[in-house]
Amino acid sequence: MDVTKSTMARRRNLGRLGTLILLWWVGANLRITMLALPPVIPLIHRDLDLNQTLIGLLNSLPTLMFALAAVFGSFLIARLGARRALLAGLLVVGAASGLRGAGLSESVIFTMTFFMGVGIAVMQPSLPAVVREWCPAEIGFATAIYANGLLVGEIFGAAVTIPLVLPLVGGSWPWALAVWAMPAFLTAAAVWALTSEAPRGARVGGMNWRLDWRDANGWRYGIALAGAASLYFSTNAFIPDLLAEREELGLVNAALTSLNACQLFSSALMILFPSRLIGNRLSLIAASLLGIASIGGLILQSGPAIVFWSGLIGFAASFVLIWTLAVPPLVAEPHDVHRLSALIFTIGYAYAFVSPVLGGFAWDVTRVPAAGFIPTVLGLGGSIVAALSLPAGLRPRPPTRA
Repeated sequence: MDVTKSTMARRRNLGRLGTLILLWWVGANLRITMLALPPVIPLIHRDLDLNQTLIGLLNSLPTLMFALAAVFGSFLIARLGARRALLAGLLVVGAASGLRGAGLSESVIFTMTFFMGVGIAVMQPSLPAVVREWCPAEIGFATAIYANGLLVGEIFGAAVTIPLVLPLVGGSWPWALAVWAMPAFLTAAAVWALTSEAPRGARVGGMNWRLDWRDANGWRYGIALAGAASLYFSTNAFIPDLLAEREELGLVNAALTSLNACQLFSSALMILFPSRLIGNRLSLIAASLLGIASIGGLILQSGPAIVFWSGLIGFAASFVLIWTLAVPPLVAEPHDVHRLSALIFTIGYAYAFVSPVLGGFAWDVTRVPAAGFIPTVLGLGGSIVAALSLPAGLRPRPPTRA
């Protein structure tokens, strides 16, 4: 039986467009609850009396979970299947996100943020495996679609919370976070109702959950993701203080908006030209070089140019992110997609968590703002070295027959 026919059966006649829309919504739930938190940080600070160290930990805790809990996601996928693991992740994200403000308690918000990060960490390796099952003939395109949802979720959660959601709930940050939990539950309901699990014979075949730390390609792709994730999270963390040092605080909002919004341009390119860009090592190298050049522009220039360079940083970071998201379902055996994905996320997000810490330490010790970006530049350098060791173009595995 051709895998494409069995795939259509698993969609329950959802159709190509419906499948892509569903993937987009799932992608949005990878970040929307996470990025809804920063706008209400001042209110949380006021009500829970958290110091800046705890506020920083609260913001970075999900990123740490992306690395530490990716192997748990691999375990669930091997035991339950990609679709059931995805459903579990969505439900955990919804429940934990909605309960973050319960009881106005410091212990509750940290505990629920921890579990929210675990839920997202389970979803992340599930999605490449689901893409392989649902869209075996257009993996790059489908990956670019759900990555676009991820990027829109980042922007939407941050942009809409203050002007729309907070007034809707009377200014209550616990209820605002609860509102943002609803998309996860609605998306889980749609996945449950509109899709079905892959036949057992199509997904077992020696399913293993343990990460293969000896997989050289997994390390290459993970190092590539590390550069992109470090670029995104470090610049988000350091742009406000960098502009404060220059007495250009009026540019903070424009710079951060440009950084996040310009990610959509790379997503659009990937959607339009997936076969030319995804898997092409030259495009990965070019995006990494663009990231390094943009950091240089950010450091050396001032005024409105900062907004321009911030936008290029967002473009470069999201380009490499989408490139690496598409790799596992393209090159791995169907029963190994989740393991390769989990290995890439573990390596990439571990560095993304450590990089801002090391950069902040370098900034504090030297009192030179540019020093804060050294770990990011090193990470992007690693991305370039990793790309140079890859073949000129990835050769996707053909859809298997079941």
